[in-house]
Amino acid sequence: MGNLTTSSAGRRIASLLDENSFVEIGAEVTARNTDFNLETKKAPGDGVITGYGVIDDSLVYVYSQDASALAGSVGEMHARKIVNLYKLAMKTGAPVIGLIDSAGLRLEEATDALYALGRIYKNQVEASGVIPQITAVFGNCGGGLALIPGITDFTFMEKDKAKLFVNSPNAVKDNYEEKCDTASSAFQSEECGTVDFVASEDEVLSEIRRLISFLPSNNEEDAIIECGDDLNRASSVLASCTKDTGAAFAQIADDNDFLEVKGAYGKSMVTGFMRLDGQTVGCLANRTQITGEDGKAAEEFDPVLTVKGLKKAAKFVKFCDAFNIPLLTLTNVKGYCTCQCAEKNIAAAASNFVYALAESSVPKVNVYVGEALGTAAVVMNSKAVSADYTYAWPNAKIGAMDAKNAAAIMYDGEDKSVIDEKAREYDELQVSASSAAKRGYVDTIIDPADTRKYVIGAFEMLYSKREIRPDKKHGTI
Repeated sequence: MGNLTTSSAGRRIASLLDENSFVEIGAEVTARNTDFNLETKKAPGDGVITGYGVIDDSLVYVYSQDASALAGSVGEMHARKIVNLYKLAMKTGAPVIGLIDSAGLRLEEATDALYALGRIYKNQVEASGVIPQITAVFGNCGGGLALIPGITDFTFMEKDKAKLFVNSPNAVKDNYEEKCDTASSAFQSEECGTVDFVASEDEVLSEIRRLISFLPSNNEEDAIIECGDDLNRASSVLASCTKDTGAAFAQIADDNDFLEVKGAYGKSMVTGFMRLDGQTVGCLANRTQITGEDGKAAEEFDPVLTVKGLKKAAKFVKFCDAFNIPLLTLTNVKGYCTCQCAEKNIAAAASNFVYALAESSVPKVNVYVGEALGTAAVVMNSKAVSADYTYAWPNAKIGAMDAKNAAAIMYDGEDKSVIDEKAREYDELQVSASSAAKRGYVDTIIDPADTRKYVIGAFEMLYSKREIRPDKKHGTI
């Protein structure tokens, strides 16, 4: 037990959990292998502390690799402790949190270590969709260990010292660390999308606690708490949040509390969690602007679907569906990214996203807050694909394309005055929120200020939703 206070691994657990709640499991476990004089090397707990405790009185299981004991390397017994933790978590229906700081596979144990690492993978896969899995990288997480956060649901990374990689930067062809640190938190969060949150060590531990507060303990429990916020609270600033939909979610949420996920990756798509009437809701939206603290645009994006945005959205939808978390989407999109790089992957990315939405059976509500044009709008949780209930703000534009472009195509060769007149007519008849509502594609047109009360009402109505799906093992997308 002394190692809990003297090692970084132990201090991280103490900071993460409620005070004095941690109970260690397997403190006396040591390596069985004696090759290369391994038995002479002191390794408390075989380089990993495992056990359970509570976060805000909710049970969680935690393992924390100890870099001071055999460099936190993964050997047979080290892995067995983690696997045992997973088995307990599956039996009791509670999340697993892994705090990673390891030199990698223990070479003295070679094939035993390889097999043991594979057992961790297998237990992670079995737990996927049953209990939430979270990893946080504080030191090295390289080689085969990099698959551990890849399989989990959410990954945190210490911003300065942590390294996450399959191949080290110097082993990547035509690269070296000074040229591009592919193991850094910046690269892994902004370019790869492997990492959801980047912060200092203390902030990482605090944010894990916050994330856990939004999540159910397992796939058979609901994430609901007491709500003290006004269910009918209006927001006069919501109408100005068409571009920055992250800010819109904060206005709609209970107590204005919105937790964004993968904020550094695919920034034109917002994913995250909020509560509505105390119930956790998954949030998904197009974004064309990030507003700075001064109220001005800090970053701007085109109103299009991108490969990165679609990839993160698809994974997010699958998580929410697995854990019965309802989905709220805000739509403001005009098309797809048109660059050559995107064209290589965007069809596949969009297919995976629309597949995830259409396959999901949780309650889904969509609000058209800006433009919703073309097939990109169909993909964004339209009623045709997935949404159970759809709202629209009065000024929303919903249709095949912008009215001016449609009129120019249909009346090619006509005078500008004719095209302008037909554009106005097309706007009213084919692109307005009212025209979509008349056709049943929008259920209700609402004042932006009242969005919160309307979406709460929709989710209350959909609470007992059930769907009958075709009998099959699984799809192939």
